[in-house]
Amino acid sequence: MKHFNQKSNTTHAFTMLELVVVIVVLGILAAMAMPRMERDTQQEAADHILSKIRYTQHLALNDYKQRFDDHRWQRRFWRIIFSSCSGGDQYYMIGSDDDMSGSDNAYFSENEAAIDPITGKPIFWENTRSCSNGGDGTVSEDIFLTYKFGITNVTNSCGAEHIAFDHLGRPYHGATFSNANAVDYEGYLDQRCTFTFTLSDGNTFQISVEPETGYAYIEGQNAS
Repeated sequence: MKHFNQKSNTTHAFTMLELVVVIVVLGILAAMAMPRMERDTQQEAADHILSKIRYTQHLALNDYKQRFDDHRWQRRFWRIIFSSCSGGDQYYMIGSDDDMSGSDNAYFSENEAAIDPITGKPIFWENTRSCSNGGDGTVSEDIFLTYKFGITNVTNSCGAEHIAFDHLGRPYHGATFSNANAVDYEGYLDQRCTFTFTLSDGNTFQISVEPETGYAYIEGQNAS
């Protein structure tokens, strides 16, 4: 006669001690991950802004703005402008005063703004309007720095809220080129300009633009 072993009906499960150990390990991993997530948000903001400064310089290099028949042609430089909306939220926009007529809103109008290559919408806003909800859907949502990244303040070391580039990629700053009535190059950037961005948690990061070359980089990440 053949004998068959009966299968055991015993059910294996975690002990209370094992469950406690797993919970403790998960808690440690979560605590380690949270600062990393915060750093990623800050890094994402820095990378985004740096890419837009470089995009502005790219537009300048590929769009020859000099007009020999009009001494105001420096007004046509492509520029990136950091400003605050009604209510204090921060945003940026990119454009060129192509017709050299000026504007009450940072020297160029919406139809002269650059188009966001990702969203296909203008990189433009009016500083008299609120931007706490990320705009009205007609412009690129990525320009609203407070809404998108929690950036609450933007300052700079060169006394200008905007940086422009000529057809050689050289940087300019201030309002002198924006209001130029002669080819005097008064706005030419002759020293490093560093923008400091403050986030809602108090952390900051900096992006610098070098004179002459217009090379832009994140401070502490010079190879960025």
